[in-house]
Amino acid sequence: MTKLLVIDDEPSILETLGMFFEEKGLTVLTADTGTKGMDLFRKLRPQVVILDIRLPDANGLDLLATMVKENLPAKIIMITAFQDMETTIVAMKTGAFDYIHKPLDIDQVEQAVDRAARIIEIDRKTPSLTPCAEPAAPVEIIGKSEKMRHVFKMMGLVCGRQVNVLLQGATGTGKELTARVIHMNSASKEAPFIVFDCSSVVDTIIESELFGHEKGAFTGADQTTIGKIELAGAGTLFLDEISQLPLKIQGKLLGFLQRREFTRVGGTRVLKSSCRIVAASNQNLSELVEKGQFKQDLFYRLKVFTIHLPPLEERLSDIPFLVEHFLTKINRELGTTATKIQDGVMERLRRHTWKGNVRELENIIVQALVGCRGNVLLRDDIDRILDQHRTEPVQGLESFSLAHVEKQHIARTLSQLGWNKTRAARLLQITLPTLRSKIKRYHIRPNGN
Repeated sequence: MTKLLVIDDEPSILETLGMFFEEKGLTVLTADTGTKGMDLFRKLRPQVVILDIRLPDANGLDLLATMVKENLPAKIIMITAFQDMETTIVAMKTGAFDYIHKPLDIDQVEQAVDRAARIIEIDRKTPSLTPCAEPAAPVEIIGKSEKMRHVFKMMGLVCGRQVNVLLQGATGTGKELTARVIHMNSASKEAPFIVFDCSSVVDTIIESELFGHEKGAFTGADQTTIGKIELAGAGTLFLDEISQLPLKIQGKLLGFLQRREFTRVGGTRVLKSSCRIVAASNQNLSELVEKGQFKQDLFYRLKVFTIHLPPLEERLSDIPFLVEHFLTKINRELGTTATKIQDGVMERLRRHTWKGNVRELENIIVQALVGCRGNVLLRDDIDRILDQHRTEPVQGLESFSLAHVEKQHIARTLSQLGWNKTRAARLLQITLPTLRSKIKRYHIRPNGN
């Protein structure tokens, strides 16, 4: 049975919350001072604490910090009549589970307590992931699917050969990461790895960015500048979104690839570079060649060795490995502590339409961990974030009817139970937060839907 500790100096709040949660089946402990509250906290170890910020003998924020340091699984919900930004930020940063303003909305308090207790129970039942070791290399590509095993083979073949490489794949499939791994496993791994995004520089300065310029070459050129090709030296130049390169610059790049020589803008001295070119595109370059938007000779020079990176929807079996990798990586970077994944999370991730591919998946995990209030990556949090990411569904009969049926079922259940959300959630076999989310999403109202 969940133990709830309420620490507040207002007798009415202690009485009201005590009666309300005892009727819900919780064991309720109360204290009207910080000293009594800490004594009960240490002796009886409640799972959930409702803690007032201003107490007659203590500052609630100081008590919060002390409770967090006790390293117990308790979730502390702060309440206060004094609403200000700084206190809210300090409380959440210190480790508060939630922050609720007075006068208290009992539905809001109940929702916070229910969620806290549920997270603790999920945490207790969910095994921790096997900790991932520190990566042997600064970067690594995660995947065990057949398509990724093929990609790894292709990378292995090209790493030892100083030839140009073309990486084809949708946005977010890991083209730059692939280029880095190829470079790091090549004979020139000690030489520079230079990145140039062809889509991020205006046409008028792309030539200067790639090939450099001499002092006085144009207005504002007050000193000689080395270009990306020269900076790469004997290393690797990664040209991202090569399809965005203007045709004029495509011609000059082709000349460099044919002769391995170039001149800076405004210069006459012939310079040499042995850098490997790894080009990437999320568009089909052969189709652009047919449309006259990409030089055919340059295309053939770049596609000496082509690697196609599969979208995430073609390697869904890799999602569990990617999620575990991102958990370890992001926990390390952000100082978060989630080492568990609730049942149902992986299945929900597999059903998502991954328009942004692996990059989108990493972004989802980052968002979930930033908002995580425990050690478990929760299905509710993943649902909420994915709902924000998803595109509008096709307005077909099937998608409409499924949503319509769910809306009608929820509305009918709520009506039959007199809009008792707790009982309705239990009958619908969903959590109370999920029910509230669906009520909001479907605009269900007590007086009609």
